[in-house]
Amino acid sequence: MHVLTRLRPLDRLAAGLLACGLLCVGAGLLPAAAASAAVTRIAPLLVFLGSVIVLAELTGRAGVFDAVATAVARLGRGRYGLLFVLCVAFASVTTAALNLDTTAVLLTPVMLSLADRVGLPQLPLAMTTVWLANTASLLLPVSNLTNLLAADRLGLAPREMAALMAAPQLAAVAATALCLWFFSWRPGAKALRDARPPRYVPPARPRPADPVLFRVCAAACAGFLVATLVADVPLWAASSGAALLVLAVFAVRDPAPLRPSLVPWRLLVLVPGLLLVVETVNAAGLHGLLAAVLDTGGASPGLSELLRTAGTGAVLSNALNNLPVYLAGEAALPAGAHEQLAALLIGTNAGPLVAPWASLATLLWWERCRRHGTTVRPLRFVLTGLVTAVAATTAATVVLAL
Repeated sequence: MHVLTRLRPLDRLAAGLLACGLLCVGAGLLPAAAASAAVTRIAPLLVFLGSVIVLAELTGRAGVFDAVATAVARLGRGRYGLLFVLCVAFASVTTAALNLDTTAVLLTPVMLSLADRVGLPQLPLAMTTVWLANTASLLLPVSNLTNLLAADRLGLAPREMAALMAAPQLAAVAATALCLWFFSWRPGAKALRDARPPRYVPPARPRPADPVLFRVCAAACAGFLVATLVADVPLWAASSGAALLVLAVFAVRDPAPLRPSLVPWRLLVLVPGLLLVVETVNAAGLHGLLAAVLDTGGASPGLSELLRTAGTGAVLSNALNNLPVYLAGEAALPAGAHEQLAALLIGTNAGPLVAPWASLATLLWWERCRRHGTTVRPLRFVLTGLVTAVAATTAATVVLAL
């Protein structure tokens, strides 16, 4: 009983979802074969989640994120507006070139450290990461798991997909940047009200407490990024290898941080539970509902149909989760509906900004913020995320239709 009273609300949500998913399987609402296939499919993802968060946590303790944050702050030369542009570009490029989940884990502590080092509010930097981790993930197959699935369905090489999604991607990032400035960065400038235009003092270069730990952790992160981007190593294998290297060095030089709490138990329980629940909903009629909503009657889709497709993907992603919603929507679309599939991709990538569970990247971001001690008010997150999701999804879909 004492353990239950110490559980946070998200801990209870994770445990409840897993229990609900298992009950669905036990009651026969979800066939055991389908449940087994779903869990098998996400097993590599769970390995990636656990290892990459351990890697991020220990890398942060070694001072690597402080060093990267300082470099960005110094590049901004004390100009608040330039820092905003740099942070938007930084988050957008890392998301497009790497992977939104990796960005949520590795970039969030960089942004929060940046806020600490230059004396700025944490919220603008935190929101920059989570929103652009989602809305900037349209460009390449590697940017998002849904993109990999869409590229395979459409038969597109990375360059061809980039050509298709470049204009919608720019529109989504531009809409997100406007919302970021209006909702987060412009109010954040009040902390610098004595300077017109707002300025900050660039920090001095930090000196790591343990240079060996710093260098090994920096090399491990760089190796992880190179392995996934250049060598095409699976995410779970690259993150596991990097995490094991960092764990080994910490075990020798600084074993104190090596505690069971390093492992993100909440996420490792929540993700399979969420997937089982959504698979049950899909088996109970979600597929049929999507087929009816997305049906164009055989006609070539116009702007209204594309907006309906993207909006359906965005709404259901926030109600359930974007990955299973994309899979269900893809299965409901006819083979030649390429434009609708691209619109569905926009809705499931740029739309999941309202609910914390809408995308895995957002869940990872919440976890990183919690570990850093950053407070995010849920109502503000939901309301501003709703406006941004509508703006980014609409802008990208309109550009797609042109």
